[in-house]
Order: sequence, then structure tokens, then C-alpha cells
Amino acid sequence: MGFRPERVLGMELLDGAPDPQARVNLADIVRINRYFGGHSSLAGLIPDDLPAAFTALDVGAASGDMGRAVKRRFPGAWVVAADAIPRNLRQAQPPKLAADGFHLPFADRTFDVVWSSLFLHHFSSGDAARLLREMQRVARRYVIALDLERSRLSYRFLPFTRRLLGWHPMTVHDGMASVQSAFTKEELAAVALEAGLADVRIRRHMPWFRISLVAPVVS
Repeated sequence: MGFRPERVLGMELLDGAPDPQARVNLADIVRINRYFGGHSSLAGLIPDDLPAAFTALDVGAASGDMGRAVKRRFPGAWVVAADAIPRNLRQAQPPKLAADGFHLPFADRTFDVVWSSLFLHHFSSGDAARLLREMQRVARRYVIALDLERSRLSYRFLPFTRRLLGWHPMTVHDGMASVQSAFTKEELAAVALEAGLADVRIRRHMPWFRISLVAPVVS
């Protein structure tokens, strides 16, 4: 099926894949983040006014590579990786835990910053707003969401580069489904409004086909 301009939630294969395929797919996601703007974009979104030894929660962390990238840039950071699927966390560094992003097992205002990466697009607009509200609940200072931006060009990137870069077929399938499920800047702004976030800053990260949301936590 080709690209459609409207947002369409698609079925991704990772969660139900056998372990060997899942390992390759997760490794591909790490490569995408490392070489195509994920790591640098997230590290660049960390606000300057956080303390040197800030605490962070990575929601939907999978292999935990985004947290590792942040800690390389900010050595004093203490990052907890959380994912609902324990298998996804095997390569993540501790501390890590299996946790539902909609029911995080932490008290209010536990972490200085709470982020998600390549996670928000998995959900309907209403559920994405609910996830952001839960992230805001456990954040003291900031909520950050970094994700894909839906576009025809981003939809074609993985199939176009598949042979050159050796992407696993499941990576190509799930990547295309992810882009079709992703938000535009305007749609993400509407989700943030529904979530009750204030003073939201939304930006596009070119040429990486990424979009981000940063919102301070209002007491």
C-alpha cells in the first residue's frame, strides 16, 4: 500500500516477532537513531536550565540507546529506561524496568525530565494525549516527545535505502507503517493541547524526518 496523506494507524510487526527477528529490528532502530538524527536531536532538546545531575525517564525505551546518547552528552544524567515489553529492554543499561507508559509506577514529579522517542505515533490522538498527561505527571521540569514526521519523502526512505544499508524487511515494513502513523506539526500541537500541556515548543528536525515537542511542567 502506498503513502496516504492522512494519518492511518498501522500494524507493526515488532511486538509479535520471534526473538531473532526482533533483535535485528531493534538493532536497525539503533542504527537509524545513531546515523539519522535520533541521538543528536534528542540530546539537543535537553533544556539548558536542568541541573548537571538531572534525572530522566525514557518511556518506550526499547534498547535504551536514546538514554545512552543523552548520557554521552550529559555525563551527570541518571536515566531510567522503561518499556512495556521486557524483551525490548535486554540491551538497555540499568536502571531499567518493564512498565506501562499509561500507568507509570512512579510518584508525581519523580524525574526532572520525561521523554519518549519513536513511541507517540503508535497511539490514537486521544491515547497519545493520555500518554503525555501521564508523562507530565511524573515529570518535575519538562516533557519531551521526539518522533517521526509524516511525509511522502520519509515514507520512502527505508525502502529506497534497503539494499544499500541492509535494513531487515521487518524494519522496512514497520518503518513505513510508523511514518504513516506519525503526526504532522499541526496534529502534534492539537494532541499537546488535548493533553493540557502549556508553553509547548514544537519543531521539525530536518533532514531527519523528525518532529519534537518540548513542554515545561506547570505546577
